[in-house]
Amino acid sequence: MDRILTTHVGSLIRPPELVELLRARDEGREVDEAAFDACLHDAVADVVRRQAEVGVDVVSDGEFGKTLSWARYIRERIDGFEQRPMAAEMVGANVLPGTDKRLFGEFYAAYEKTQGFTGTITNWVCTGPITYTGQAALQRDIDDLKAALETVHVVDGFLPVVAPASVVPIREDEFYASEEEFVLAVADALNVEYRTIVESGLMVQIDDAYLATMWDTMGSPSDMSAYREWAELRIEALVRALDGIPAERARYHVCWGSWNAPHVGDVAIRDIADLILRVPVGGYAIEMANPRHEHEWRVWEDVELPEGRKLIPGVISHVTNVVEHPELVAERLVRLADLVGRDNVIAGTDCGFAQGPYVQRVHPTIQWAKLEALSTGARLATERLWR
Repeated sequence: MDRILTTHVGSLIRPPELVELLRARDEGREVDEAAFDACLHDAVADVVRRQAEVGVDVVSDGEFGKTLSWARYIRERIDGFEQRPMAAEMVGANVLPGTDKRLFGEFYAAYEKTQGFTGTITNWVCTGPITYTGQAALQRDIDDLKAALETVHVVDGFLPVVAPASVVPIREDEFYASEEEFVLAVADALNVEYRTIVESGLMVQIDDAYLATMWDTMGSPSDMSAYREWAELRIEALVRALDGIPAERARYHVCWGSWNAPHVGDVAIRDIADLILRVPVGGYAIEMANPRHEHEWRVWEDVELPEGRKLIPGVISHVTNVVEHPELVAERLVRLADLVGRDNVIAGTDCGFAQGPYVQRVHPTIQWAKLEALSTGARLATERLWR
């Protein structure tokens, strides 16, 4: 490389006309599927064009084809589960971090009403063998993104998908004999999705918010040994799910959940860096811009990035409507490049600007301003690192 490339985590704010069609489908209203497919195709083409216009090098489809969220979309693509109402005592553990909710209960009482966490929350129970059945929807997403890429000049395109740990974080299983058997069965199903994306010529990004957030939902005070036992099985499963996929065509995204809240119970990156780096991918997209974790860039002073791997730090936050100054973006990139090497850094965002179709973290116009600041900051960093 001769410059700092730019990318983002994947989820972008969907246009109103697509959101309306998705809402109609969710509510069981009749939807013309041909019209839906056409709207989705055009929306992906437009969002790819706009990414290219603001200077993003490695682009996504915005996750526009995912009808539920970054993780729950998989419910429509695998068999072996049924949905049931979640037990009241499980709701908090499955929705948001425990420490935050204990310390800031009044805030969450108001906040959850805006985030889709009210009403009946369903749990996903395994009742039979887990198999992948989402080939048609996946192929549609692949075709839409590849068609859009033909109209722009960018470096590459990727599709974000869910990690095994984030499919069903808390095991609800009535079929498999053990937790390990259950988690590895999830991995085998996901391998079908990962392979299909890479074999199509696109990159695959594995999204894993629950790897970090489960630290704070497994008890208070959290038990690091119990948490790591839980996480190590999920990392083993992810390695299995990546079987047969070239490392350079995959990347792994870890964050502490996209919600804009206190995050005082987050696990430190130092405590999970070794787990993240076990995953055999070409790049690690890690949340590093938000004020709860920005200081952790110093971890890379003594944590060694494996040879041939790249760091994709979040240098733009998704949780505030404040647009980062390009000079700040450049500073964040240069200080990391000084630690891991300029050729090993790609500028990214902390997390998605949307949480599924209905929740957006910033205003759409600010989303694009932030991505433009990302590109400008990367150019400034390039001037300093290659001068």
